[in-house]
Amino acid sequence: MPAAQRGQYDKLPSGRWRLRYYNAAGERQSGGTFPSKSEAVRHFHDVTEPQLRGEPVPLREMTFGEFVPLYLDRHAVNVRPRTISTLRDRLRHALVAFGEVRLRDLERMADEVAGWQATLPPRAGHGIAQALRQVLSAAVRWEYMTRNPAKLAGRNSQPPPRPPRAFTDDDLDAIAAELSARYRPLPTFCAATGLRPEEWQALERRDIDRRAGVLRVRRTVSSGEVVELAKTATSRREVPLDGEATAALDALPPRLDVPLLFPAPAGGLLNLDNFRRREWGPAIEASGVRTPARIYDLRSTFCSNALDAGVPLFLVARYMGTSTEMIERHYGTLLDGSAAEFVNRLDAHRAATRRASDARLGH
Repeated sequence: MPAAQRGQYDKLPSGRWRLRYYNAAGERQSGGTFPSKSEAVRHFHDVTEPQLRGEPVPLREMTFGEFVPLYLDRHAVNVRPRTISTLRDRLRHALVAFGEVRLRDLERMADEVAGWQATLPPRAGHGIAQALRQVLSAAVRWEYMTRNPAKLAGRNSQPPPRPPRAFTDDDLDAIAAELSARYRPLPTFCAATGLRPEEWQALERRDIDRRAGVLRVRRTVSSGEVVELAKTATSRREVPLDGEATAALDALPPRLDVPLLFPAPAGGLLNLDNFRRREWGPAIEASGVRTPARIYDLRSTFCSNALDAGVPLFLVARYMGTSTEMIERHYGTLLDGSAAEFVNRLDAHRAATRRASDARLGH
């Protein structure tokens, strides 16, 4: 590493300035983002350079309310805007309770944090408490605190998952009959592929490979924009197209003005909130299908049908772009009868093996 650095400063599309520098190993590091270039330069000279020289840098006292925007700014460099929006919303509760408390004082308030956590709403409380844990963990890493009182407060248990809802074929037909013609194939298609709403929103004709009999999930919708998925096994994936899915694709009204399979009426990306209000909600009410009936229940229908058909759990998880643990947690009730199915399949396999062995021996 050279004896001295100036640091590197880039202006981001948001108008903020990003600091980057090289550590002792010659690896480029991110030093966070700042409202102006002068503040980024000041931080580099006052904090980063002394750290690179191995000198202790006293950190200024900071309240929890002052630390939260600092954390969100730095975290925003690596995550989607929707993630920051969700975090900011969840942190509102902790800011009301602890915003004026200095971090050094907050680290000794595990008991108070436990009491606050007990007052949170049952279902939303897990995410709210998790957001506090996440922010305070960063404060510990950055040495504003020596311990995380949110972790010391005790377990942050997840609420029990909502019971899965699976539509019957009659339900799907009844809902489809009440939708506009352009969206009539949607319920069957989603129930046959298990895609998340934000995935089928971004689906294009080029993602359908009829010769291979698969669709390729390559993009998703985040904060109203189409973004490319990371190249991981649980995000980018191929989903087989069965007869129901293929028939639904064949029933889509042809459109050459937009590549999306399920665009907005005027073209372009479908706004899911508008779709719920203008199409899905009225269709559910008119169809007489038991409520609540969410769009996401179409994905649950795929999972239920696949498990009921004896599709192996790891394949169901693979096609849905999730983990077997998530399937077991959210659809555990659908797996309760799988033991009998497993025994039947194992017995059938053993019987077939014995018959083949007997045939070879001439018995």
